Amino acid sequence: MTYLYIVVGACLGAPLRYFVGSQFRPGLIGNFPVGTFVVNVTGCFVIGLLLEYAGERGSLSREARLLIVTGFLGSYTTFSAFGWETYDLARLSEPLTAALYAGLSVAVGVLAVWAGALLVRTLS
Repeated sequence: MTYLYIVVGACLGAPLRYFVGSQFRPGLIGNFPVGTFVVNVTGCFVIGLLLEYAGERGSLSREARLLIVTGFLGSYTTFSAFGWETYDLARLSEPLTAALYAGLSVAVGVLAVWAGALLVRTLS
């Protein structure tokens, strides 16, 4: 059942990601990827809303968390998980760890994208 909740959520999140992202034409603000930015920010907002509410009220079931957070938001944007984890570290009085996680995630993530692209160009 665990995987069914995740799959159902993912089947809803991925098409919504495409829809929301496609509502913003490329080049709307220079080369800034507005569609992806909107998806990432809205995903962060929803995960913050849900997980903070669940933490305050203790009312998000395991099944709902799998469906919405892991499945839906996981396919809508994994950036929401990154945003939550960074916030949670800072909230738990670990601001240096939060900053290190955020900085390394962005820097190493971009470096990994570059390395993957370089590998493809090299092998082509």
